[in-house]
Amino acid sequence: MVDPRNDDANLWVSWETYHRLIERLALVVYESGWQFDQILCLARGGLRVGDQLARIFDVPLAILATSSYRAAAGTVQGRLDIGQHITMADGRPAGRILLVDDLVDSGLTLERVGQHLAESCPEVTEIRTAVLWAKACSRVTPDFHVEFLPTNPWIHQPFETYDTLRPHRLAAWLHRGQADPDATE
Repeated sequence: MVDPRNDDANLWVSWETYHRLIERLALVVYESGWQFDQILCLARGGLRVGDQLARIFDVPLAILATSSYRAAAGTVQGRLDIGQHITMADGRPAGRILLVDDLVDSGLTLERVGQHLAESCPEVTEIRTAVLWAKACSRVTPDFHVEFLPTNPWIHQPFETYDTLRPHRLAAWLHRGQADPDATE
């Protein structure tokens, strides 16, 4: 079902659509025939995508923290920060790496992380990139994507509701839509 709020400036994504996009991305990568050794996902936006892809392809998952959207409740891109360390269960990134994020907007993150890997991980022999959404405004074209967005809309992802949820509001959040959450029949 198409969300009636979607227009050239906004793309609203449900959990169901989000998970189908990840599955479609897995299929795009698989059908390309490219074999890779590890997935490196960019946290935070690429965490869920990377986790699901690592499970589907049964390959090790590595995580690199990056951050640039902090101002104005995460809607304004600022300085790009790249974590000093890549986290993975065993060893260091090596061989062919599938670099995963949720989207490519300006392209700065994918570009800079590629440079970072080239400088800090000499064991990496090849890097290809995969995202759910590729925006036309990006200066980087990902190797794999599911949807191309020619109007560069703001993408409202389903997990963004947690950006403003705080622990003291959890009880009300969990009981939303229920007339009397403690009533028994």
